[in-house]
Amino acid sequence: MIRLFKFTLLLIFIFLGSCTERKKHVVENKPNIVFILVDDLGYHDLGVTGSTFYETPNVDKLANEGMMFTQGYAASRVCSPSRASIMTGKFTARHGITDWIGAKAGEEWRTRNRYDKLLPADYVQALPKDDITIAEAFKSNGYKTFFAGKWHLGGKGSHPEDHGFDINIAGIDAGSPRGGFFSPWNNPKLKNKHKGENLTMRLAKETARFIEENKDSTFFAFLSFYAVHAPIQTTQTKWAKYRDKADSMGLAKTGYKMERVLPIRQVQDNPIYGGLVETMDDAVGIVLKALKDNGLDKNTIVVFTSDNGGVSSGDNYSTSNLPLRGGKGYQWEGGIREPYFIKVPWLKNEGAKTDFSVVNTDFYPTLLDLANVPLKPEQHMDGISLKPLLEGKNLELNRPLFWHYPHYGNQGGEPASIVQKEGWKLIHYWEDGHEELYKLPSAETADLNVISKYPEITKAMSNQLLNWLKDVGAKFPEEDAEYDSEKAEKRYKKTVNKKWPSLEKNRLEVLSKDFQPNATWWKSKLTKD
Repeated sequence: MIRLFKFTLLLIFIFLGSCTERKKHVVENKPNIVFILVDDLGYHDLGVTGSTFYETPNVDKLANEGMMFTQGYAASRVCSPSRASIMTGKFTARHGITDWIGAKAGEEWRTRNRYDKLLPADYVQALPKDDITIAEAFKSNGYKTFFAGKWHLGGKGSHPEDHGFDINIAGIDAGSPRGGFFSPWNNPKLKNKHKGENLTMRLAKETARFIEENKDSTFFAFLSFYAVHAPIQTTQTKWAKYRDKADSMGLAKTGYKMERVLPIRQVQDNPIYGGLVETMDDAVGIVLKALKDNGLDKNTIVVFTSDNGGVSSGDNYSTSNLPLRGGKGYQWEGGIREPYFIKVPWLKNEGAKTDFSVVNTDFYPTLLDLANVPLKPEQHMDGISLKPLLEGKNLELNRPLFWHYPHYGNQGGEPASIVQKEGWKLIHYWEDGHEELYKLPSAETADLNVISKYPEITKAMSNQLLNWLKDVGAKFPEEDAEYDSEKAEKRYKKTVNKKWPSLEKNRLEVLSKDFQPNATWWKSKLTKD
């Protein structure tokens, strides 16, 4: 009897051990994924990418623990199109969301009183249901899917839970935080807990809670901060820290210069934005700590990126993207080059960098590939798996990258389309059909436009771009029959003579020691309930 009991116990231990090994094997082959998307973060808005003003130790550490793609791009210069490309693996002209959802198009554009030459093209205003999103791909393979933060890919019927996410926290149609960055806010998908709570930190804590509650399962968590989008807000403490830092670094006499349409910021010295960026970094730290505390940091892929360039013109004129030209909304590198980091713990590629040109449509196939989930090439048509690069191998591929923005936007950019290949970048402008050609890396200034020197390259790239746009059924802007050049010139002069000086004045006011936006510092000082 005793022998039988011992034999039974032995069988139980063997069975349990086998189950443990099987579970370990499953976990190793199905890693967790945390995707962190920051809104409007510029390429040079991090310490690890060259900023000496903003402090981002958590993101810097994450970048150095994985691979940095120094030629990483967003698929658009504004938010909704770029986000749709992440979700679908398709370039903007293909999925049809070519402007931020809610922007006016066609004859409605005239109500903006911009007096532009063209009427912007119409565009798709919700994430197409026919597309299989990256969340749906993971969900169908047994992953628990979670979304927190900014969505901006459609209203009711096209929220995250309608596109593959099991859980949706704060994801609605809005492109900015309704009610601001401090509670009480106005978001039907995120309850107010106590007055003065910070939105960015709350989203990180919700993500951390999801991680802890699902540590024994396999998950795909998508944390999409509303930060660092306007309205830029921070606490008095963080403002003071960056005000003093700007002062100690020496204040530039002027902060702006005139771009083609609007003034553009030349210096990183906005203490409000500095505080907003640091809070985002604090929030990233909360999520990374949750992974480590729950023993998941060795088996979780972490992605960090932004949806478009930093806001140097328009909105809050928050940051400078120099030496990259332009920023959010612009057709140059400052509008589309982004922080682009992927950490795959078991690949041991800490501190690795590559200048291979990648775009955010590549995340979809790359993450599927890393998770041993079957790829969907019929879906992520404009993305490739970057797994070979992450494994230290070469990718023998000279593919073209395409951008299509038949709109004006809010930041001073012009309707244009782009093709980039083998280090060459061609920009086609829709107002008059002229083109620019740059050899990257380049500051993309007028004197570096080499189109007159390379007519054959220009012609080949131009034909490739226009043929591709035709093949995917791209929509184009049309001439405005009511265009009035005198009104346009009057608006431009007003920008130069009034808007520009006003921005310089505001910059100094924000940097003054007695600056105070309001009594509660954007509600951050409200008493907790």
